[in-house]
Amino acid sequence: MTKPLARILYVEDEPDIRAVAQMALEAVGGFVVVACASGSEALAAAPNANADLLLLDVMMPGMDGPSTLKALRDMPATANTPVIFMTAKVQATEIAQYRELGAIDVIHKPFDPMELSAQIQRIWAEKGA
Repeated sequence: MTKPLARILYVEDEPDIRAVAQMALEAVGGFVVVACASGSEALAAAPNANADLLLLDVMMPGMDGPSTLKALRDMPATANTPVIFMTAKVQATEIAQYRELGAIDVIHKPFDPMELSAQIQRIWAEKGA
């Protein structure tokens, strides 16, 4: 049986996108969202986030999504936490690279805020914990 998805560690550097997604995930999906503006912020939050899922933007200044994931994998709290990348870079070769990094799926940007929670729930049910 799939563990219920309740807590999401969400990393997005763009404040408007982060706010819209967080609002959608909390209000529509009922999730507890720990939202971070950067990879380094995510690394600081991860040990206490108790996240069931990592939701990572790919393109961020400084530490990008793949680099953030690599660092999160080195932490006991997130070593095995399922990850979904969110990105506008969705060529087949790029999606294949994200999957090689361990992503269970990729959500295309721009996303529909009203559909985001349902999309994540579908991915979770099919490929999650």
